[in-house]
Amino acid sequence: MHALLVIDVQNDFCPKGALAVDGGDEIVAGINAAMGRFDAVILTQDWHPAGHSSFASSHSAAPMSVVEMPYGPQVLWPDHCIQGTQGASFHSDLHSDRANMIVRKGYNPAIDSYSAFFENDHTTPTGLEGYLRTRAVTTLTLVGLATDFCVNYSAVDAARLGFDVTVDLSLCRAIDFDGSLQAATDGMKAAGVTLTNAKVA
Repeated sequence: MHALLVIDVQNDFCPKGALAVDGGDEIVAGINAAMGRFDAVILTQDWHPAGHSSFASSHSAAPMSVVEMPYGPQVLWPDHCIQGTQGASFHSDLHSDRANMIVRKGYNPAIDSYSAFFENDHTTPTGLEGYLRTRAVTTLTLVGLATDFCVNYSAVDAARLGFDVTVDLSLCRAIDFDGSLQAATDGMKAAGVTLTNAKVA
């Protein structure tokens, strides 16, 4: 079984959103077109409570600064994808009704969650692995936002868990913060993730 894992195609990560990724909306049509080629479609949704510990506003700090959390370094983000808000909703053109499952992450106020599989302590599971195992999914293709954070962490974790993982970079867009895109592509390759339509050497 081959599943399409669509990462965080939400309004706050698209142009005019609170944490907009350049061209984030450009991938929606291509993702919709791809859905029919897979045995299962899973969507992830960033789903933060107000005042989340990863928000710069919770620390009176500048967005994109870094603090040390009990689980390691944490980038502090602008407030985004707050539960129940329009910003947290999927992009209106995304065919979200095609999803077999929606995984919400980042809802624990004390810890951020980039990966679809684990919170940022790298040990607390989201339950996605169990779902995929019981559905007999062995192969994953990842698309979505953003290449260098949530797509990257999800892909590396999936490979570490033994799935056959591809990231279709033509259907991803990156934040590219302080060299993060190059670091992410290098890290994904090192983890055994296959990158297709790669724009980065």
